[in-house]
Amino acid sequence: MTSRVVPVVIVAAVALYLLLTSAFTVSENDLAIRTEFGAIVNARYAPGLHWKFPWDQVVKFDRRILTVPHPMETFLTNDNRALIVDFYIKWRVRNPTLYFESTGGSEASADDRVSDIVKDGIKSVVAQRSLEQIVTAERAAVTGQMFGAASRAVAALGIELVDVRVQRIDLPDEVAERVYEQMKQNFAKIANRLRAEGASTAMSIRATADRQRTEIVSDAQRDALRIKGAADAAAADTYARAYSTNPEFYAFYRSLQAYERSLGKSNDVLVLSPDSEFFKYMKDPGHAQH
Repeated sequence: MTSRVVPVVIVAAVALYLLLTSAFTVSENDLAIRTEFGAIVNARYAPGLHWKFPWDQVVKFDRRILTVPHPMETFLTNDNRALIVDFYIKWRVRNPTLYFESTGGSEASADDRVSDIVKDGIKSVVAQRSLEQIVTAERAAVTGQMFGAASRAVAALGIELVDVRVQRIDLPDEVAERVYEQMKQNFAKIANRLRAEGASTAMSIRATADRQRTEIVSDAQRDALRIKGAADAAAADTYARAYSTNPEFYAFYRSLQAYERSLGKSNDVLVLSPDSEFFKYMKDPGHAQH
């Protein structure tokens, strides 16, 4: 009985081994390729249970977006100033075949190669700008210029570059104070120039306004004098026509006005001949009725 059981157990063990070494699963978060003696046989496996030959090898990669932080990376600007940049890279496997052939399926190797490509791109962008241009620019400007070239470079590795984002730009302590002081001076010069331009523009506007005011007032005074002259002429003509209808009454009326202005005031001295024409109507009030 024992001699019969042993072969059965051996066959069952071999069958179980073959079953275990021939089946593999692929999860939703993985990409997988199957190699046969180092050559890629299949790189398109949907999530689920799959079969292979026992001697085949299955390599799995994470298909999710991977984030690689890069703190405290140093770059030099075109004015030879050091910048400390904190940034991160997001990437994922797009082509499993290319990825396996270029990196051997090693995530660490892929991180290094992607990081080198991105850092070379950022270094090139930073080297084209001065320190002031880098600090005052939007952070996306530092990565936006190199993103396209870096994406094409990592695509040859079977990788998709999802995002490169600068989190922080800082200066070494020994140069930070000097750089900030220089920037303050530059901004002060710009402010002074803008103030001077504003003052010049304000003076020009005031001068133009004063000239226009003078012209308006002069035109108004000229028009007022012309209108007043015309009115005085019309009034004189009206008075002349009115007084010409009775000249004697007009002479009497004017004499009364002269009496009112000249007589009856204290401390006034009036020296006139008694037979002067001034007292004509006082001596003979009835003369005005002739």
